[in-house]
Parts: sequence; structure tokens; C-alpha cells
Amino acid sequence: MQVRFAQTLSQLRHEKGVSQRQAAQALEVSQALLSHYENGIREPGLAFVVRACDYYQVSADYLLGRRVEREGGRAQGAPEGVDPAVLRSAAEVLTQLCLELCRRHPESQALFHCLAGELAQEMPAEKKPTTREKKPKAVKA
Repeated sequence: MQVRFAQTLSQLRHEKGVSQRQAAQALEVSQALLSHYENGIREPGLAFVVRACDYYQVSADYLLGRRVEREGGRAQGAPEGVDPAVLRSAAEVLTQLCLELCRRHPESQALFHCLAGELAQEMPAEKKPTTREKKPKAVKA
């Protein structure tokens, strides 16, 4: 995912005609972190992927390099009766768990990237609270 995602993220920003600083502000990350994402140095969490899909109006599958069609954009919203903040929090926890499982079992990366795309599409579309993406902390075995 890393190379394709990085290229797509950078391409979408250029097509939108915004600077890296403007995009970073809209995506609620630092310019340095966005640069790392666009250069394939770091991989984002699901919360960032959802914000990027909303901002660029593309599907998570397109952004993650799983589809060539840009269809999609905003998610359908939270299931009836589910607090969107709870879903975002759960997505962030799941992101950290998936990253750790990928680190421990590299052969499962494709599965987790597929699941990440599916989860990102299910996230609520309303404005997310401002948070900075952080590099996952290593879990001691």
C-alpha cells in the first residue's frame, strides 16, 4: 500500500491545487507529517485515511490503491443509535492493533490493509475533532 498510497495522496493534492501546508491544515496533521505520508516514509492511521477521503472526495479503495475508479467520497454515516465519536475512537484503537499485528506477522499485511479500507468506508462523514496523527508506540511482547 505504501508506495501507491503515497503517490495517490500527493497526486490528489496537486490536482486540487492546494499547497502541502493548506492540505495539512485541512487534514488536521502537521505539514511535516503530511510530507512523510506523501513520500511513503510513514503510513497513516484510519482516522487520517477517512479525513483524506472526505477532503479529496474519493473512496478509501481508490486512496489505498485498491481501485482505479475514484467513486465514493463521503461515508454513509454511523449506524442508527451509534455515537460517531465512539466509532472514531474504536477505529483508532483498531488501527493501532492492526499495525502491531502487521509488525508481528508481516504476512498478514494485505488482509489488514483490506480491512482498513472497509472500516474507513464505514466511518461517519461529519467533521472529526482535531487530533494529530502519531506514530504507533511499540507494544512489548
